Amino acid sequence: MRILHHLPLSPQCRLVRLVLGEKRLPCELVIERVWEQREEFLALNPAGEVPVLVEENGLAVPGARVICEYLDEAYPDTPLLGRTLAERVEVRRLMDWFESRFAQEVTRNLLGEKVDKRLYGRGHPDGNVLRAGYGNMRFHLDYIGWLAETRSWLAGPSISMADFAAAAQLSALDFIGDVNWAKAPAAKDWYARVKSRPCFRGLLTDRMSGITPPGHYANLDF
Repeated sequence: MRILHHLPLSPQCRLVRLVLGEKRLPCELVIERVWEQREEFLALNPAGEVPVLVEENGLAVPGARVICEYLDEAYPDTPLLGRTLAERVEVRRLMDWFESRFAQEVTRNLLGEKVDKRLYGRGHPDGNVLRAGYGNMRFHLDYIGWLAETRSWLAGPSISMADFAAAAQLSALDFIGDVNWAKAPAAKDWYARVKSRPCFRGLLTDRMSGITPPGHYANLDF
């Protein structure tokens, strides 16, 4: 059985879980407390970061983007990086958008302050940082909504890793109740379509000590 070393609320780990699920590739999930810096884990990824996928043959693949590219090359029956060169460019552009800009402007300011600080013992959330995160989210939800209204899926005619990269970020924020879906109906409709896919079921059953997700989190109809 392949193994995914992960943290449940890490958007990068959630992205890999969604891609594995969409490709119907079973794996064992192993929670890796990266702050413990286990020697066995560092041997798999000297950077000491999750996610890390370990294949049945022992191949260790570190990092969400590297894992996603590897999975699309190794298991091409369900292509998620796009079918044409133009589609692949757009999928990669949007993946970079959500993994870089969205993560830095929104997720780091909200999930980082509310969850990561507690896990790493770095003090209490900074109100100014939280306000910046909420303000930035409005712009990103509007952009997601515009993409969803002008295309079948975010990057084009087919669901892709771009959709899963965005959904991975939003699902982690939704878990802590930080997404105001009422003000983003187009983004909400798109997210409901992604959330209803079988690959999302594992994420919807995630639970974390000390955090109770809102009632709509696991509700496919919100």
